[in-house]
Amino acid sequence: MYQIEKLANGLRVITQPMPDRHSAAIGVWVGVGGRYEPVQVKGATHFLEHVVFKGSDGYDCEAIKENVEGVGGTLNAFTTEEQTCFYAKVPARHLHKAFDVLTDMVFFPKLRATDVTKEKTVILEEIKMYHDLPQYFVMELLDGLLWPGHALGGQLAGTLESVSRLTARDLRQFHRQYYLPGNVVISVCGQFDQDKLMRAVRRKIGKLEGRDDWSYAPVGDKQAEPRMNFFRKDIEQMHLALGMPGYDENHPDRYALGLLSIILGGNMSSRLFVQVREKKGLAYSIGSYHKTMHDTGVFMIRAGVDNVKIVEAVEVILRELRKIRTAGVTEGEFKRAKDYMIGQIQLGLEDTMEQMLWIGEALISRNKGRTVKDVVAALQKVKPQDLKRVAREILDDQRYNLALVGPITDEQEEILRKLLIK
Repeated sequence: MYQIEKLANGLRVITQPMPDRHSAAIGVWVGVGGRYEPVQVKGATHFLEHVVFKGSDGYDCEAIKENVEGVGGTLNAFTTEEQTCFYAKVPARHLHKAFDVLTDMVFFPKLRATDVTKEKTVILEEIKMYHDLPQYFVMELLDGLLWPGHALGGQLAGTLESVSRLTARDLRQFHRQYYLPGNVVISVCGQFDQDKLMRAVRRKIGKLEGRDDWSYAPVGDKQAEPRMNFFRKDIEQMHLALGMPGYDENHPDRYALGLLSIILGGNMSSRLFVQVREKKGLAYSIGSYHKTMHDTGVFMIRAGVDNVKIVEAVEVILRELRKIRTAGVTEGEFKRAKDYMIGQIQLGLEDTMEQMLWIGEALISRNKGRTVKDVVAALQKVKPQDLKRVAREILDDQRYNLALVGPITDEQEEILRKLLIK
């Protein structure tokens, strides 16, 4: 079982002992992501994630890497719409090094102007790279359709223009605003001494100033008709993303939507995989996914499709969505999806890193822990008829958002628009 401790300054620590492992994983989560950024500093969260690796009060750039990688560990970070996570996995006896390095980076970075200038070039190239990769660029287009005019609809890494404007002063201000104990969760899993860890946490962070009043712009747009964005690019494969507004992270139907996603496109037994790839050979890859956030979510289907078969592929996808919305799911599909979800969670959580990410994400996003037992209990309450009800709500024709990247013709575009707009 996990254990949660909260310091007087608001910092939360969640731990999961796995004493039979030889490793320990640690994550330092900050409750800020792309949706918290004003337009004038778009990309600041991602930029800050990069530049803290350049040096802190206690470690220069090389020492940060060497103190983790030099003992056989791994070190990295990621940014999402609502969180930033810095994490490491090390042999258990070196957890104290990883803890000190990560917390020093997060709370005491140098953020030197020279480092910001150099890293800016790297990030600008990263943005260009993602624009050149249609499977990623199509997701940017989809976000813009789902949340037009909102920070969630913008590019997570920022634009070439917004990143070019960012300065070390901007990043320091952003750090002072969000990188405070009340907005941070530390998650640790594996083999470790709980008392020793908490002494280190209190010694390093316990006296820092706390705060807990961060806010973000809520999602207010209610979609009333289908939206489309087709980007013409001369490539060998058409990349599509079809998305619909989903549920927030506390919605009671989020597990039903998860099961629906598995049945539609979660694995090789799913309806879309069988129909689109196996039976008709229209795509190499196709799958469905769902994601929850504080006050919104998304259900999406992604596929890489033969250029000349894009219309047929979309027709098949829409037909399968309407079929499940009308007829629901079978008892066999329902049971297999439930077993698959539980099994995938259990298999993943055998690893200390996955366990750390699991409990850390739950606490930073929902301010509570989560166990497999919790998920199983929630799934037992879901019935097949719930999936049909959820399908009717989420897979509504008027909520479709279709993004495409590829060499789409005028004729294909006209047909696709007619398919979605009736």
